[in-house]
Amino acid sequence: MIDAMDFDRAPFRAELFDAELFRAELDAQPWASYTHAYGSAEDVPGCLCALAGDDDAAAEEAQSELYGSILHQGSVYEASAKAVPFLARIAAAGIRTADVLLLIGGIAEGGTDPDPGSGSGPNPAGSGTARESDEAACRRAVVAQLPLLLASVEHRDRAVRQAAAWAAGWTGTAGAALAVPALRDRASIETDPLVRAELLTSLVELDPEGSAAAAAGAVGPDSPPELRIAAVTACADIGLPWTRDHHEAVLDLLPLDRLVADRYDHSRNEPLHDICLTLLDRDTGADREAVFALLDAALRSADPEARTEAVWVVTTACELSRSAPARLAPALISAAAEDASDDETGALSALGRLGPSGAPAADLLAARAAGDGDTADRALEALVAVDPVRAAPLLARDLERRPRALQAASGGLADSLPVVPYAPELLAAVRRRLATMEPGGTTPFRLTALLASWGPDASDAVPELLAALPAHPRVLPKALVAVCPPGSRAEVADALRARTGTGPADERIEAARALHELTGDHGPLLPLLAERLAGSAGGGGGSAGAIREAAEAAAAVGPAAASLVPALRAALNSPGAERNNPQMDDDIALAVALHRITGDAAEAVPVLAGVLGDRDGLWRRWTLVRATVAAGGLGPEARTLVPVLKALLADPWQTPSAALALRAVAPEDLDAGHVAGLLLDAAEAGTAPCEAVDALVAFGTDALSDEHRARLVELGERDRRVVRSGLDGTVEITDERLRARVRAAVRGA
Repeated sequence: MIDAMDFDRAPFRAELFDAELFRAELDAQPWASYTHAYGSAEDVPGCLCALAGDDDAAAEEAQSELYGSILHQGSVYEASAKAVPFLARIAAAGIRTADVLLLIGGIAEGGTDPDPGSGSGPNPAGSGTARESDEAACRRAVVAQLPLLLASVEHRDRAVRQAAAWAAGWTGTAGAALAVPALRDRASIETDPLVRAELLTSLVELDPEGSAAAAAGAVGPDSPPELRIAAVTACADIGLPWTRDHHEAVLDLLPLDRLVADRYDHSRNEPLHDICLTLLDRDTGADREAVFALLDAALRSADPEARTEAVWVVTTACELSRSAPARLAPALISAAAEDASDDETGALSALGRLGPSGAPAADLLAARAAGDGDTADRALEALVAVDPVRAAPLLARDLERRPRALQAASGGLADSLPVVPYAPELLAAVRRRLATMEPGGTTPFRLTALLASWGPDASDAVPELLAALPAHPRVLPKALVAVCPPGSRAEVADALRARTGTGPADERIEAARALHELTGDHGPLLPLLAERLAGSAGGGGGSAGAIREAAEAAAAVGPAAASLVPALRAALNSPGAERNNPQMDDDIALAVALHRITGDAAEAVPVLAGVLGDRDGLWRRWTLVRATVAAGGLGPEARTLVPVLKALLADPWQTPSAALALRAVAPEDLDAGHVAGLLLDAAEAGTAPCEAVDALVAFGTDALSDEHRARLVELGERDRRVVRSGLDGTVEITDERLRARVRAAVRGA
């Protein structure tokens, strides 16, 4: 650790930096045995030397490499802590001081406070205590450099003071005792607005209660704008009640992003968004109304930049709050109307996030959709969400030039159920588009999704689908089956049968599966599946996705696919073999197929046991869900899986599927009240809300206790959305569907 007195005598003197000694001390460290984001940290000494060198281009490259390796996307590693003392020596020498302090601060931000009982570093072998985490080691290493950081807040260079103030704020409880008094002393004499803002933010981070008065006192108009917005944000973070002064400060300062553009506190680089999100997270009526009043005023601002910032926050508010769409609709419609003929603030597009609450915007959206170009497409995309019935004829009028609207109409990015109902004019437009579309792209998927959702209502499109089948053999078979009327069944079957004998294997299998679904004829399908499975015998060849697809197709055929049993068995991965998630998914599908075909669960149970017993891999949630669903399909024959299924009940991500599996396998072993509580826990936590509610309904809501019924009612009526994640634009509609499901369940109970 550098002695603070050194700074008093000769602070930041590059001539005091001994490059040879620096390199020697670097070389004395076993860097090759340390790790960073890309493995061995043997490259770190070279980067540190380049960072301390005279070549500016090499130093800039080295800094970039260090951000990628020892501070990779905010994550820290063993080598990160080891590098901190060397970074501190570079900064102390006055070499790229501000940049290096920011790197040190980033390492502190990625760290955590050390466990007081963990010792000062990695424990010796046999000590009986756990090794200190990399995160704790990093925080400890930066705290050791606090004298450097606190001396730097006195530097004559504003950028150095600002960087040091920011970095000191991330030293946590371990650094607070030393840092807080020094930062307060500096704040009392600092004149630069950006440094004052950074000092206040760091003080609030280190000592929120003790800094509340300073934050509240800086909200008023006498403070410079940069400090003022930092103070408002700090008040929200501390949890102080939102006041009229806060409201007026934000409106006075709009647009806000410009005030933090030069701040190092990048966690607060969108102040309006951050403030509103913080208030909404409090989940009180007063705080929600404060957010809505703030956004209402910002959306009506004469400044388009202010409206742009507000529009972005509106989309987040709609994702978090069920009352936000209705409350913010009038102001958002007003903002969209202010955007003349284009969508400069994004308000026009954001209207689609309002769902039915945006119905008053239908006239505006329809008028804009009648224009040309991307703005018209965006307007129609929003109209699809707000009023799909009205959108249908407008989409039909110019289908080829409305890719965004077509995507929304056919299920959007999340491929949810299409939302535009059948309309004769839209069907006619789809038929014309089928006749002219080129191979490739997403258009075939979008068109067939619409047709499939309309079912037999779209049967007039059969001729166009048949004509386009050779050019789109992977996409169109399912749509043909969905829309095919009885009178066209023979013609469609002949076309599909012809496709089973030509083209790549994937295309032939797709046609054969569709033929089986349409007619029950599995003759062409079985040899194709046998060929596909043969390429993966022993689990060593072929595509994992293709194996699963073949197994699922075989399961759909059932006992008539008995000839495939040897190939299905051969495609299983070897017992005890280490498998990735796709290989586990293959084995699950193969086990299900064997059970469906043979009627015997003896082979499936050990396969599923192997998957369910391996819960430590990354991204395994959906693989385990598929395994528990498969276990439920085996029924009582899977009783040996009961212990592992019960263990999965405790995992909120797995609770719904595990509960349903246990209900099918061993219902007598279930405590219905306990399971209902776990399912409600999973729903309330937002981990698996839709699945949890479906499972509750399957178990029967009439048997719920009074407490559980009250929790279910709250789930449907609370303001905070239950669904909290999903692709952009899907959270709201998924949550509203869930809300309707919950309310129906409550009525049934």
